[in-house]
Amino acid sequence: MFLTAIIIYLAALVIVGAWRSRQVRTSDDFLVAGRTLPARVLVFTLLATWIGSGSLFAGAGLGYRVGFPALWQSAGAWVGIALVYFIAPRVRRLAQYTVPDILELRYGPAARILGTIATVLAYTTIAAYQFRGGGRLLELVAGIDPRTGALLTAAFCVVYTALAGMLSIAYLDVGNGSIMVVGVGLAVAFLISDAGGLGTAVASLQPEQVSLFGELSPRTALALFFPTLFLLLGEANMYQKFFSAKSESAARRAVIGWIVGTIIVETLIDSVGVFGSVAMPGLDAQGSESIVIRVALQVLPAGIGVLLVCGAAAVVVSTANSFLLTPATNLMRDVYQRFVNPSANDQQVLLYTRLNVVALGVIGYVAGNFFPTILAMALWAYTMYGAGVTPALLAALVWPRATRSGGVWSILVGMTTTLAWEIIGLWRSVDGVAAYPFGLETVYPALALSILTLVAVSLATRADGVGCLQPS
Repeated sequence: MFLTAIIIYLAALVIVGAWRSRQVRTSDDFLVAGRTLPARVLVFTLLATWIGSGSLFAGAGLGYRVGFPALWQSAGAWVGIALVYFIAPRVRRLAQYTVPDILELRYGPAARILGTIATVLAYTTIAAYQFRGGGRLLELVAGIDPRTGALLTAAFCVVYTALAGMLSIAYLDVGNGSIMVVGVGLAVAFLISDAGGLGTAVASLQPEQVSLFGELSPRTALALFFPTLFLLLGEANMYQKFFSAKSESAARRAVIGWIVGTIIVETLIDSVGVFGSVAMPGLDAQGSESIVIRVALQVLPAGIGVLLVCGAAAVVVSTANSFLLTPATNLMRDVYQRFVNPSANDQQVLLYTRLNVVALGVIGYVAGNFFPTILAMALWAYTMYGAGVTPALLAALVWPRATRSGGVWSILVGMTTTLAWEIIGLWRSVDGVAAYPFGLETVYPALALSILTLVAVSLATRADGVGCLQPS
């Protein structure tokens, strides 16, 4: 029954996506939806893109293990979206296509290349754990080997993304976002009702599960908070969707709906994990990452379970679509069109972007096998992008004194520190758990050195007179 529901739901996506794809006439339609998206569509596509396997599996799994302190990871996004409210109109007025477009406007071609590398590395990893999440979903629902399930998920997402483009993805995310909200909302309502009401359900939890930090130390909590915050502030999918908005006001209104929706949905997903720890105790770290699906299959009534499973499928597909499309767009716009063939026509852009989607999907599937958990993949990807790109990107928009050298070196130092710290941590790992130098999670040295480099090099070099980016 559950597998049938998923197949029917995904088939419906394919049919609607194929119909929508007929409206794709130009590269602008494929990459930025012809810059026509209204606020109501932007809200759902931003929400469906952000709420992915990182929330569904890693976030809910952490909620299962530590309780509501797991929301420290989600809170980074909430704060980030609130700050984004003030820059969304400016981003839309710039009318670019990608984040590296912005980086080159401010810091030159080297920044565009480095920004593209960081985006491809981070976003291909994020797409990879969507595939892995889909594999776990199919394992639990149909008994399919998780690697085979991940391969099937990757194949579907690659084909769908290559077919659809931004114009189709954005409008289909209205349905994906809706089913996601309804599914997790009904699941939490049932878990609370089945426990005897909210007061009884909360009373059944351990004290540390409803405290501020619980089993997490403040340092560990902030190590969850900062990667999410800085990924969100520089999130390339978000900027690409702001570029797709029909107006500045549409972009700003969408941010309001997005922050409300994100707070509600991420809290509900973590709540499934928290209350699921009472309904289904005893799962290990890896097993806990599947708690949402286990609850859908074994605890909820069939109707609600089907909705939740379909919502999980929507989460995986919608996020994978966007995190394949963005790096594919980067490679097309920021490498091929910028340095290889500046005169490429629309048909070439469409063809090569679709081929990039296929190539990145293959790479993502292979890369997904090298991480122990989805949470580990999420934090690595968040830190790579958040430390490598976000400080320089924000400075391009709000700090007039940032110089070309400061921006370029900030990106390079953030990326290389993330790579080096993770490699050292894995090399010194004990029982599969990374042992980082000085006991510091990667986000602390990577982010600190990136920001310090940006400020120090900018102040030590001659101001270039570019100032903050202003719309033309």
